[in-house]
Amino acid sequence: MTSKEKKITSGYPLILNYLGIFAILIGIINLFPLIVLAFYPEELDQALFFVVPGIITILIGLLINFFFRGAVKGRFERHQDAILVVLIWILAIFASAMPFILTGDYNLTQAVFETSSGYSTTGLTVVDVTVTPKIFLFFRSWLQFVGGIGLVLVLTAAISDKFGMRLYNTEGHTDKLVPNLIRSGRIIILIYVGYIFAGFILYMIFGMSPFDAINHAICAVATGGFSTQAGSIAAYNSLAIEIVTMVLMILGGTNFLAHLMLLSGKFKNFFSHIEIKSIAIIILIATVFSILILTPFYGGSFSLALRYGSFQFISAITGTGYQSIPSFLGLPAAFYGILVIGMIMGAGVGSTCGGMKQYRVALAFKSLFWSVKDQLFHKNIIRKHYINKLGNKMVVDKDDISQNYAFLQFYIMVLIVGTLIFSAFGYSLEDSLFEFASALGTVGLSVGITGYNAHPLILWTSTLGMFLGRLEFYVIFIAISKMFIDLTRKKVNRYQNI
Repeated sequence: MTSKEKKITSGYPLILNYLGIFAILIGIINLFPLIVLAFYPEELDQALFFVVPGIITILIGLLINFFFRGAVKGRFERHQDAILVVLIWILAIFASAMPFILTGDYNLTQAVFETSSGYSTTGLTVVDVTVTPKIFLFFRSWLQFVGGIGLVLVLTAAISDKFGMRLYNTEGHTDKLVPNLIRSGRIIILIYVGYIFAGFILYMIFGMSPFDAINHAICAVATGGFSTQAGSIAAYNSLAIEIVTMVLMILGGTNFLAHLMLLSGKFKNFFSHIEIKSIAIIILIATVFSILILTPFYGGSFSLALRYGSFQFISAITGTGYQSIPSFLGLPAAFYGILVIGMIMGAGVGSTCGGMKQYRVALAFKSLFWSVKDQLFHKNIIRKHYINKLGNKMVVDKDDISQNYAFLQFYIMVLIVGTLIFSAFGYSLEDSLFEFASALGTVGLSVGITGYNAHPLILWTSTLGMFLGRLEFYVIFIAISKMFIDLTRKKVNRYQNI
């Protein structure tokens, strides 16, 4: 049978076809932590928790692909790629929740929360790391590795599928580093792994064990924040480790295209980028205010205020969630506010972090400035406005500005709703805002609302917040709207045919 005679798969069958391929790869993702057993053979009894769901997911994927054997992949209808991305994420989250459920220590709600926190690189957790086997600790970090760089990118790089790179863009990334999209994806992975390896070496030099070093390096660059220590980075009480972590968090929170500019020696393009300027100014201002607030709290110690204030704000704005202080309880409310602002803003577009993102924040401030300036000095003159993106002056029109404000407004609306849900369980508005801002911004800093004993509705609200924050709203709503429209259209057609 020639390729022209082969059945062409398109539309929803094509979505199912791709899901079968991705199910196989997700099964492999769930099997990968078994590598830990080579170093910790005493945990061999934990192997079945990964083997069973991993093999089942692979078999389901193979079965789906069996039904589409010999078919030629056609094209999706408009917005069906968004449906596929959402379904891939849901499949990955539930498949990767199974190892936690099979232990008998976690119910469905807790397991889905943990894996959502992993894939979304949030870092909120229901796991007690002091009693959790190392294979599960590495599994959590591995989920953040995959989720940080982009679940779809990792899967696409494995199958070398050109359409898959379109899915990567749909997932919320715009990192076309070179004209060839697949090569772009592999360059991103190379940069990502390179930073992790550098962090791994530096952490070991400054006293971490190899196991702790690889886990913290992964989760710092992924801006995920999962730790092998109950006290997070604070457990080490090491300024050197904190400095390394801050550098890794900033690298993880920077657009991958900006990394390529930096590594290529195009320093002018790198430092002129709107997001680099924006986040540098914000970190500087926030650090100054943090010092002013925390110096009296730490008995007049400027050095402690600088050390903890700068670390925690960088952790917040990059969406990492590592803590260099044992607890947030008792800290000045004003410092709480600074961290919440950082968590809401987020770092770079096309990075591993969440939040509104620096490009949107910078565009909002610039558009406000342009509006005031035009009203005062150029009321009757139509002027073009520009933003510098990696050395290129990009024209910003009214549609760009209105779409930007629409996203920011929707983000605030979701933040308010989540905060009110948390506060309905008796938590203060201050703590509720902090915790849900952390979930929605995929940060991971916590005042203790989410945890093993949290109410299921709080965990599901947080899970939805993490999901929305990682996929940036539009993808999810486009997918839901597309499915609703298609279902409605089918019902109308059936009615007309009766």
